[in-house]
Amino acid sequence: MPTTDTLTRFLFESAPVRGELVSLDATWQEVLKHAVYPLPLQTLLGELMAAAALLSAILKFDGSMILQMQGSGAVKLVVVEATSDRTLRATAKWEGEVPAGSLDVLLGEGRFVITLDQSASGKQNYQGIVPLAGASVAEALTHYMQSSEQLDTQIHLAANSRRAAGMLIQRLPGVETTDADAWNRAMHLAATLKPEELLTVPADAILQRLFHEEDVRVFEAELVSFRCTCSRERVGEMMKMLGRDEVESVLAERGEIEVRCEFCNRQYKFDPVDAAQLFVAVAPVQAPQIKH
Repeated sequence: MPTTDTLTRFLFESAPVRGELVSLDATWQEVLKHAVYPLPLQTLLGELMAAAALLSAILKFDGSMILQMQGSGAVKLVVVEATSDRTLRATAKWEGEVPAGSLDVLLGEGRFVITLDQSASGKQNYQGIVPLAGASVAEALTHYMQSSEQLDTQIHLAANSRRAAGMLIQRLPGVETTDADAWNRAMHLAATLKPEELLTVPADAILQRLFHEEDVRVFEAELVSFRCTCSRERVGEMMKMLGRDEVESVLAERGEIEVRCEFCNRQYKFDPVDAAQLFVAVAPVQAPQIKH
């Protein structure tokens, strides 16, 4: 079995090609602990989670990257958040029975959104939106990278009830090479990778099988883990944005406010005293006067 919860980067030494392999075990299992997803949606969510780990490692950002697939079909929303610290969380919403099939069967008409949230580091945020295109998560992401980022990219993804995994290769832009066929050769070799191999074969063995005739540098594997960033303080800030009147209206009707995190199922409860404290203005503390 592969070394789990790791992301492995590799680079062709004499050609403008880079790539990554990711395997998620405990990280994926943590997501499945918090909700019972229909099998077709489980596969979709696992593949998007592996894709998020891959994309977050090639895009330059400091903060979080959020992948969203929104649709009009049985699956309404699939969300994965990956951070620059190599942490992940994921959730999805659906209605009724989720049929097996291609991406358009699950989501219907929809759109794919990538958001880079760098507000905590004071950097500019970014959002890219394209229509959902392709029969699979891999095809949709490949379409996004080519249409929005103008980067030749090939992505392979797989997921089951135990593991989510993926491989990405990309042609480096603006790099001169004497090996004009390197990218086509890399794509052809990568296309022979089977989903079962992604889920069961270690990264070094996959690279050896695919690219044993290439000069490939493999970097030390990076750890990936599940982490939810929800907190009582963040929920409190959200309630403050709703305003005192709205919060008091809910309290009058229900007696308390209960908020459940959709990523980790953690519940936060606020009674009238808790809610009142959110809107108490903190008076500035005056330094004691010194008598002369």
